[in-house]
Amino acid sequence: MSVTINRRATWAAYVAAENQEHAAAPPSPSANPDWDPIGGVFIHHRGPEDPFGNDYESEVACMKDIAEIYHAHVVSPDFDGDIGYNFLICRHGAVYEGRGYERGEANAGEAGRVDGLRRNANFYSICALMRSNHTATEPMLRAFRALIQHLRDEAPRKTGPRIVPHSYGFDTECPGNLTMYAQRGSTIDPAGPWTGLADIYVFAAQKWVNAAYQAVAGYRQCPQDGRTGWPTVLSLTQGLQHEHGISPTVQNFGPGTFDAVLRRNRLPNDEYNLDLIRIYNSALWCKGYWTSTTLAFWDDDSQDALQTLYNDAGLPYTDTSLRQAMWPHIARSMLRMDQFRLVPGGDAVIRGVQQRLNSHYVAGIGIPAMPLVPCDGIYSRDVQQGFMMALQYELGISLGSINGYFGPGTQAGLKGTGSGRLTGHLRHLFRSACYFNSPTPTGAGQAPLAYDPADIGTDAETNSHVEWLRAFQRFSQIPVTGTNDYTTWAQLLVSSGDTERPATGCDCITEITAARAAQLKAAGYQIVGRYLDEHLPPTDPDFLNKALKPGEPRTIVDAGLRLFPIFQYNGTQLGNFTYQKGYDQGKAAHQKAIEHSIPAGTCIYFAVDYDALDVDIDSNIRPYFEGVKASLSGLGNRYTFGVYGSRNVCTRISHEVGARWSLVSGMSWGYSGNLGFPLPQNWSFNQIREYDEFQPSWDLDHDIWRQGADPGVSALDSSQ
Repeated sequence: MSVTINRRATWAAYVAAENQEHAAAPPSPSANPDWDPIGGVFIHHRGPEDPFGNDYESEVACMKDIAEIYHAHVVSPDFDGDIGYNFLICRHGAVYEGRGYERGEANAGEAGRVDGLRRNANFYSICALMRSNHTATEPMLRAFRALIQHLRDEAPRKTGPRIVPHSYGFDTECPGNLTMYAQRGSTIDPAGPWTGLADIYVFAAQKWVNAAYQAVAGYRQCPQDGRTGWPTVLSLTQGLQHEHGISPTVQNFGPGTFDAVLRRNRLPNDEYNLDLIRIYNSALWCKGYWTSTTLAFWDDDSQDALQTLYNDAGLPYTDTSLRQAMWPHIARSMLRMDQFRLVPGGDAVIRGVQQRLNSHYVAGIGIPAMPLVPCDGIYSRDVQQGFMMALQYELGISLGSINGYFGPGTQAGLKGTGSGRLTGHLRHLFRSACYFNSPTPTGAGQAPLAYDPADIGTDAETNSHVEWLRAFQRFSQIPVTGTNDYTTWAQLLVSSGDTERPATGCDCITEITAARAAQLKAAGYQIVGRYLDEHLPPTDPDFLNKALKPGEPRTIVDAGLRLFPIFQYNGTQLGNFTYQKGYDQGKAAHQKAIEHSIPAGTCIYFAVDYDALDVDIDSNIRPYFEGVKASLSGLGNRYTFGVYGSRNVCTRISHEVGARWSLVSGMSWGYSGNLGFPLPQNWSFNQIREYDEFQPSWDLDHDIWRQGADPGVSALDSSQ
């Protein structure tokens, strides 16, 4: 990241003639022996709105404004006879030299210190050429980011990591709308990711809610960064609770909050509590709707935004009684991160199903436990929960017993009513579930088969519906019936599928002795997964004694079983996944496999044993597997690597890093990474059930072993 700093002479041409020579000259060295900008940077702007000022429409206008700053500062006793800022940045992304690397005078040196550092002596000052009525541009923010990195890494006087607003500990509104960027970790901080422009209206909502409720019992401050997120909407939720008389407030829109909104029974256009109006407008801004720019004023923009939200959720706003009845649901949805408009990557057909769930089952039927589901085109955990509640209703479960859980009652209903001829709403749900699981692989070298959305809305047993269903059943390795039998329903709804179906694979942490191998064979198992190593010593209280024992692989293969090796060093939390740990563990797995005479070409499964989110995969899981891959490659690629984890983890690591096979943690059907994600195309094992005691003191995971997938180890390398 490079930066071009325009020297003083570029703007000095616009200074009065008698001062041009001084303005154009390089900055004078600081006479202050304490000048050492080790702290970081202070961020400034040009001040309050100036109705007669310019809007910086050209770079010439920007340089003229710098000349005005110079004229004001050079005659002031506060700035030591020169412009007070070290650097200035314009909306076009140009960086201008002020005092350069010499001491700045603009950081309110008489105010309190920052972490013990003096504001003027230990910090650079950077001024944005914008006023409080202006917003930052992307070129301006990128210039800030580049300049800060330059000051940290390349400047003759290098600076520290702090990014501080002028208003820190000082009574000024400076730097205005830049305040949401004037903090560490923001988009102008080169130590963090580039996240682009923030939202000034979300920023205004954050400032207001923190100021209004900071003294309320239980209140937790949200960040003031102009970015929507759970902390912000939960702070707004606490404000809503306070206005409804709930104390202490909590960060959850639970039944008590829902009932309070229901009892008040007042939509925003009939509301007289201005703080509630502020909360509703703030929530709409956080939802991405254009609403009133004055938070306390419910105007036509506010009303249009609310009406649009109702419609986006699948609820007609024109139905007066329904509008009123659905208000507590809408209020709850406003104060969550649920989206009701199609998001990038979302599917319009899925969105239509989501809207139907809301209109028919929340608004129409009124299932008590069912909240509005998001309508963003993404099949997520919340959509799964709502979908299961709708299914339970159609299976005849009483309204008061509907809970969205794939339990015995739901399973019994699917084995009965659900396995008969489907029409109407139940047929729509079954075929929607087919679409959620689409496309499905059909064979090597063939394109995946997509489910035809036209089949969702018809009772006819179309050829395209039956063809897709059979392809799905073949890929999932369940009986190919072409019908809505229970096993197919289960496979469509939960990652474990029908947990009672037979399986020929298993895995465990228990040593496989000759007697245990015989028991596995007798139970129909053909392959067993075992751990290559354990990172804990036997003296550790969490020691599991799970590693393969010397001679155990020979016992397994001599019994006519196959073996697939697993490697896991405490893979249960994010911090255990880094590139270096992946590299080191790849090396350890390679060595252990050799010690156990595992033949070349064997796939070793590296475990992600928790519900890793996409952000976790991006930040840690993928780098970990890149480390594994590099390590095994450096050792000659004697062994390939696979991945154990949720469907999403397996799919992403296979596509993005090159895992050969996937061992899917299907029995963790509540994982977000297993909801709305199809089986990975390269699945070899699907872990569907845990036997608490397959035999006394012997727990076992029941794994579907896919035909034609990973063959595992059937013979050892005697040359090792």
